[in-house]
Amino acid sequence: MTKGLVTVFGGSGFIGRYAARTLVEKGYRVRVACRHMNTAQDVRLAGAPGWIDLCQANIRNRASIERALDGAVAVVNLVGILFEGGPQSFESAQRDGAALLAEVAAEKGIRTFVQVSAIGADAESKSDYARTKAEAEDAVREALPSATILRPSVVFGPEDGFLNKFAQMTRFSPALPAIGGGKTRVQPIYAGDVAEAIALAVDSEGAAGNTYELGGPRAYTFNEIYDIVLKLVDRRRFKISLPFFLARPLGYIAGAVWRYIPPFSWGMLGEPLITGDQVELLKTDNVVAEGALTAADLGLAHLESVESIAPTYLWRFRPYGEFSKPADA
Repeated sequence: MTKGLVTVFGGSGFIGRYAARTLVEKGYRVRVACRHMNTAQDVRLAGAPGWIDLCQANIRNRASIERALDGAVAVVNLVGILFEGGPQSFESAQRDGAALLAEVAAEKGIRTFVQVSAIGADAESKSDYARTKAEAEDAVREALPSATILRPSVVFGPEDGFLNKFAQMTRFSPALPAIGGGKTRVQPIYAGDVAEAIALAVDSEGAAGNTYELGGPRAYTFNEIYDIVLKLVDRRRFKISLPFFLARPLGYIAGAVWRYIPPFSWGMLGEPLITGDQVELLKTDNVVAEGALTAADLGLAHLESVESIAPTYLWRFRPYGEFSKPADA
């Protein structure tokens, strides 16, 4: 017996894989809706046979959404991008897709809808990422007032593009760029905790219609994050302060390159180091706002810290591997 079927859009991504596993643990069957099923087969391993299935769907295509939502009792939207490329724009992927998904869910009578947004979502923001995240929230709430909005800070975990990116940079760069002096604060939250928050939001009627900001146990400046990474990878690197007025044009150039190169080239080039839109985001602290509903209000009593999780996967960036003794040990 199960509690029903939950369709997870973006379920083949970083957070989605954790969410699928956690939802199964809570007693739900999961349908992972994704554009490219061939790259998501391993998600099935997050649950026993028959509990997790894949469905080809595009959040911009109504017919595929309708098919993906057949028989579902709840929907989780994890679709989001950190930079634009090919046909994927912030407007189409984050705003328009969420609006269409919520509209179809409402038509099908599905009232449990979890929209994963981001701390800093603001309709007046100069960042297209933050602006479209806020517009997506508004569109979802217009179609489904009962929707639950989750706003995580930066998410970390073994497959992340955050701590792993900085650790990878230490392999080839003698210095790490401290944009804006490295003083911007973030409140990283573990992917497993975000997945738990998603499952609790699906499982709790009391979460309906609320917005929760999800941050980890403490906030760090980027300089503090760099110090943690450098210690864990056992490397010495300089931190070079890069003012916003210099970082922004460099970021826009990088973003423009990735915006117009063919998508098949992304695998060879990887993600851009920084885009102009991301530089804009770094001008504002990414921490839980005072007075906001938090993970604790959802029932998450314990949250993992960077210090407890990062050592389990950043060791692979050490010069001599997992069992080498750090120089300062």
